[in-house]
Amino acid sequence: MNSVKIITIDGPSGSGKGTISRILAEQLGFHYLDSGALYRLLGLVAVRHGIEISINADLTQLAKNMDVSFQSKADGHNIVLLEGEDVTDELRTEETGALASRVAENPEVRSALLERQHQFAKLPGLVADGRDMGTKVFPEAQLKIFLTASIEERAKRRYKQLLERGENVKLRALEEQVRSRDERDMNRKTSPLAVATDAVEVDSSDLTIQEAVDRVQNLAILRGLL
Repeated sequence: MNSVKIITIDGPSGSGKGTISRILAEQLGFHYLDSGALYRLLGLVAVRHGIEISINADLTQLAKNMDVSFQSKADGHNIVLLEGEDVTDELRTEETGALASRVAENPEVRSALLERQHQFAKLPGLVADGRDMGTKVFPEAQLKIFLTASIEERAKRRYKQLLERGENVKLRALEEQVRSRDERDMNRKTSPLAVATDAVEVDSSDLTIQEAVDRVQNLAILRGLL
């Protein structure tokens, strides 16, 4: 893994790390790991199989054996298959996100998913986004980014996404959800959301997506990764 160029982009929900990571990986020709999708998938499959998230043994076994795959479409978008079914849209619902946050609190589950995440580190390189990519999963990464934005801005972004899907939501309620999720992610005992000591912090509140991508890409150039 040491010979693979790795860029990690950690940050809270709604900071834009997923979109920015996908674009960056495509521009660089690197592989892409959406670590949050693995936790969302596990929460989703647990519900489908009637497994209580609080039951460590059953959930850990499920994490080791769940049937998932990530595929790229001709238009450049990625789809996620769970047991052969396209669940890409279902993974982005608020309900699935809440499940993922609960699943991520389980240390045995995080250990079970660690090896699966390491398998994404392949030549020529990897862009990995999540909450503990730079601190726990890929501490050897040559470039670590901590991407953030204000709670108000992150709630507005989510509000716009949900409205476009035709969902009836309230901005104030979304702000509270974002704040609660931040607290849960930062205060959990195992691999809490934190800034790696050698990470570069980037605030995306006032940046366009392309401006944020360009900023990270320039940092990659300075680190000699390109």
